[in-house]
This record gives sequence, structure tokens and C-alpha cells, in this order.
Amino acid sequence: MNYTLHQLQIFTEVVDKQSITKAAEAMHMTQPALSIQLKNFQNQFDLPLTQVVGRRLQITEFGYSIAELAESVLKEADQIKYKTNQFKGLQAGRLRISSASTGKYVIPYLLTEFMHEHPGIDLYLDVTNKTQVMNSLRNSEIDFALVSVVPEDTDVMEEPLLDNELFLMSNSPKRDKKSQLIFREPGSATRKAMDAHFSSTKERKRIELTSNEAVKQAVIAGLGQSILPLIGVKNQIENGDIHIIPVKGLPIVTKWRLIWLKNVKLSPVAQAFIDHIREEKEAIVERHFHWFTHFTPPK
Repeated sequence: MNYTLHQLQIFTEVVDKQSITKAAEAMHMTQPALSIQLKNFQNQFDLPLTQVVGRRLQITEFGYSIAELAESVLKEADQIKYKTNQFKGLQAGRLRISSASTGKYVIPYLLTEFMHEHPGIDLYLDVTNKTQVMNSLRNSEIDFALVSVVPEDTDVMEEPLLDNELFLMSNSPKRDKKSQLIFREPGSATRKAMDAHFSSTKERKRIELTSNEAVKQAVIAGLGQSILPLIGVKNQIENGDIHIIPVKGLPIVTKWRLIWLKNVKLSPVAQAFIDHIREEKEAIVERHFHWFTHFTPPK
């Protein structure tokens, strides 16, 4: 066999995306160019890696087994590159983090100094809902997850960072008990908080949106009220676009934290990152989140 690392990358991307078109977009290739490389890779096997059923591409059982091996080969190839950088005097490797969607207001500030200090490190950062974050962690696809609620069904280590306060918010300072409630999708920590708080008010109309940013914009537009994390609405509160509605039982307070699997040994890069966070987190919080930690809500 005479396959290339590039062909392995192409095939694993096709398996991940279940689509030649989407894989080509992700790899910044034209579809014909990717198809040619995929065909050249396929020609090295006597069994089919993929098949077309109807108009949909499907990966064969043999294809999935090859994809699993291909991922292992690519990881080993990465280690060769990183080891080379280490011998050049650089700390190198890959840092993989997945963050719950509202964690996007926190995670960049945790990474900036570390990445500047270690330019040889490659960063993979995925911002998605909590369900996908935890799936990635359980499957060892990432080193760390940034979440506001520790999962009960997974044995993890954690490093607490800062509080996450959730308030009822509206585009008007006056509370309207008849206003529609805007919810996140099932699986998000904010949705869980809203379900718990409004469990006795199911008669109110509900709207469900699939991102925190969409919920925030809907509140600004006057579509309804929602429980939102304070950390994501600083500018909107200062501009008067969003108002906190004082409600008994709120705010709901959780804590942002980095978590990682307890039974998995951290890579040198991951260990260096968590050591950096433990040493610098107080300074990071004071420097970048002073407004948040000293915020006084209306009564």
C-alpha cells in the first residue's frame, strides 16, 4: 500500500462529515480534487470503504474500521511533528478543549497568555451545547471541557474558575408575567435551569431557540423573556438593551470550571495548561471579569 497522510486526513474527514461536499469545504478543497484523492485511497483496498445508497454516501463497516486506524496513524504523525518541535527547544503539542456555548465569554481569556507563551502548540476549540461537550469528553476527543455544571454520570477532575449567575432578563425594566418564555434547546445547562425555575408555570407560551446568542437577540427584540447568564450581556445591560428583572429564587448561581476525565493521564501540553490556570486564574478573573464579579443586580 502507498497511501499518504493527506489521503488519511481526507478519508477521516469524509467519515466524520458523512459527505464529500462537506468534507471538501472543511478541508478547503474543491469537491473534484477531494474525490480524486478519495478514489486513489479506495483503490488500495479490495473491499469498498464507502457506498452510495439512493443519493446518500454511506460508510461501510470495513470503512469505519479503516477510519479508526487512520485516526491512530494521524495522531502518531502529529506526535512526530511535536517531538521535532520539542527538540528545537519549543514546547509543542495539541491542546483540545470543548466549551458549553456560553463559555465562549470565558474561554478565550483563559487561553490567551498560555498560547502566546507557547507558540508551538496547536489549539482545537469547539463551542457547542453541553450534551455535545460531554460526549466529546467521554470519547476522549478533547483534553478539557468548560462547563458550569459538573456531570453526575462521569468521573471527572475539576478546576473551579468563577461563578456563573443567571438572571431573568427582558428588553423592558418592567416585569410582564404574561410575556412568552424563551428557552434553550434540551441538553443545555441554561435550559435545565429554566425548566427547574418555571416548572410551575407551564401554561405560559414557550419559544425554543438553539443558541444563547439567538436567545439574547430575541430578548432584545422583545420576543419574550429568558433566563440568561450575566457574563454574556455586559454591553447590552450597559446600553439599556436588556434589563434584569428581580425575581424570587434568582439569580441561579453555578460555577464555570474546567473538567477532565479522572482516569486519563493528561498530555504534557494539557498538564502545562492546567498548571498555568491554577497559577494565573485569580489574576485572569480580576483582569478580565472585574465588572462581573463586582456586579450588583437591581432589587
